[in-house]
Amino acid sequence: MFALYITHPQVRIDPDVPVPQWGLSETGAARARQAAALPWARQLQRIVSSDETKAIETAEILAASAGIGIEIVHGMHENDRSATGFLPPPQFEQAADWFFAHPDESFKGWERARDAQARIVSAVDRILAAHDQSKPIAFVGHGGVGTLLKCHLEGRPIGRDRDQPGGGGNLYAFALADGRLSCDWTPIESWQGWMK
Repeated sequence: MFALYITHPQVRIDPDVPVPQWGLSETGAARARQAAALPWARQLQRIVSSDETKAIETAEILAASAGIGIEIVHGMHENDRSATGFLPPPQFEQAADWFFAHPDESFKGWERARDAQARIVSAVDRILAAHDQSKPIAFVGHGGVGTLLKCHLEGRPIGRDRDQPGGGGNLYAFALADGRLSCDWTPIESWQGWMK
């Protein structure tokens, strides 16, 4: 059986609201609903979400389709960037490039990539250690830590070259038995499921 790591789609950017409290935009919510209408979403038997609003909203849309609830896990949040607060998109992209290129250093007080990776890997491992491997599970979270988890699963160094394309609303699948990826980043509304 496989697990999915799903990133939240587009959000309502509001410089006056702390980033963890941003919710989905209309576009993001529409994409989540499109994904929820697909057969793979209805097959999910467990959904575990980060505690950030945008992830919870994505998880709830998917869970409604599957007829299940969601679990919220605090260790799955995005890398802590509160030291700089909101950065406009061009500056944020430059900061993210630096974050991935210098995993053992902090960008102006941000959580280090190495520490964020250890946190997300520990959270996922802890959940999967007690999970029934016959049941499809989805982790709903964020692009940065999702990429760090992906680098770990692939046994590759931390690097932004493994990041999701085009922003949020993507997923990858990995085998519960050995962590091997069975599909790379794919838009959530395009993925056709484990069996094609």
